[in-house]
Amino acid sequence: MKAGRLYYVMGPSGAGKDSVLGWVREHGIPHGMLCAHRYITRPANAGGENHVSLSEAEFQSRAQRGLFALTWQAHGLHYGIGREVEHWLARGADVLVNGSRSAYALADKHFPALQAVLITASHESMSRRLAARGRETEVDIAARLARHPAYDMPIEALVIHNDGSVADAGARLLEAIQQRY
Repeated sequence: MKAGRLYYVMGPSGAGKDSVLGWVREHGIPHGMLCAHRYITRPANAGGENHVSLSEAEFQSRAQRGLFALTWQAHGLHYGIGREVEHWLARGADVLVNGSRSAYALADKHFPALQAVLITASHESMSRRLAARGRETEVDIAARLARHPAYDMPIEALVIHNDGSVADAGARLLEAIQQRY
């Protein structure tokens, strides 16, 4: 059985990554593809992506038991991708996962069939979205926006620009994935 491919979606804060992934989940994941949840030490009702909320202690307990394929920290939170993703890939399923630019190099080493996907947007769009979600101060927003150009993206990354509607960006992501099938 051929192993599946991991579509590792990443992007700067405010690019609309969670919204695009949510749209894809609702409007037609290609047959044979699964969407993985992230495990995050953030309350379930904090807004944004559909994730598995864990306390700091539970996250650390799972990490110590080797239940994560990948972990990273960002913005004072812990993030993890569960080992179930490895099982799905081994059984031929393609997997769409919400990753992080800061953990990309680790993910690339861990998952041999990884396809990088970058969701990005203009500075103005990202600034507007970050302000609208109301989780950060103006100083926090400025710091997040300053990080945007700090990451080198792989040349082979699929790049999805999300300055218009979420539906447009989601449809472009689905089209790019389906072209690879």
